Amino acid sequence: MTDPTAAPPVLALRGLRKQFGQKVAVDGLSLDVPAGSMLGLLGPNGAGKTTTLAMATGLLRPDAGTAWVLGADVWQNPAEAKARMGVLPDGIRMLDRLTGAELLRYTGLLRGMPETEVVSRTGDLLDALGLADARDTLVVDYSAGMRKKIGLACALIHAPRLLILDEPLEAVDPVSGETIRQILRSFVDGGGTVVLSSHVMELVESMCDRVAIVAEGRLLAHGPLDEVRAGLSLQQRFLTLVGAHDLGTETLAWLRSS
Repeated sequence: MTDPTAAPPVLALRGLRKQFGQKVAVDGLSLDVPAGSMLGLLGPNGAGKTTTLAMATGLLRPDAGTAWVLGADVWQNPAEAKARMGVLPDGIRMLDRLTGAELLRYTGLLRGMPETEVVSRTGDLLDALGLADARDTLVVDYSAGMRKKIGLACALIHAPRLLILDEPLEAVDPVSGETIRQILRSFVDGGGTVVLSSHVMELVESMCDRVAIVAEGRLLAHGPLDEVRAGLSLQQRFLTLVGAHDLGTETLAWLRSS
């Protein structure tokens, strides 16, 4: 296997494994994400997507394996690796007793940014994400979609080279969703790299140029979108790989009107 520190992709995962009790959540998963790409991570519920991303970003220590961000080992050199990425995790509580502007200021200063730059970028991000009118509102009073947007702003404020986003458009209205899509496309066009997990096939198929499909903690397919689809729609290919469950004609027959 090629040493990922020699000529590293932006994100390199090698042999990641995590077990919770008797449940193996991620089972020896290895994956490379090249620069300037947007990779969609797909899998059914419980497939290990969130666990994989948590290990890749330093939020959860793997039982085995490791992750590199631009050659920096996430677990051996966490400060260097984390400085290069922005993360939007799923289900992690924010410091929601701060206002939106205060949360961005705190995040930027924590990243070691000059305060003048933090103030400038905070205004830019709040304007771009439609949160300018809520800049002085406590995050605890934000809607679910607004919390998702302020989380994305926190991930972007230090201009990382890699974005790792867990369900970035969940609970976001269509107008805000289109804004986020434009921001992510612009980020990639400027040389950035995005890894996002989603259950929405249309989102992945319309935005991502690369796809990785996981099930039961294992990587089933990975590569350019057209290569993974193999002549099918992404939905059909996904169902073929993970094994769709056929309910049969008699299941819940009582729901049909008489």
